[in-house]
Amino acid sequence: MPPKQPYAKILKMTGTLFFTVLIIAIAMILLCVKVIFLKNGRFSSQHVKDNEALRKKGIHCVIDQDREEREKRKLEI
Repeated sequence: MPPKQPYAKILKMTGTLFFTVLIIAIAMILLCVKVIFLKNGRFSSQHVKDNEALRKKGIHCVIDQDREEREKRKLEI
């Protein structure tokens, strides 16, 4: 008779894989609640330029900040 240990490892691995897939599926469902259940539901933009509170504080995109600094340095030279 072959040893039962490899079968036990496969069974444990399968259980872990199933549990992992279940956690990921639940997380995806919870992330999509707004998109699924609202008529015109969609994810809001996470970009700095679309955040009104950051714009009021004068914080903007790092790409824009880099461009501004490069322009300042060009003018200094």
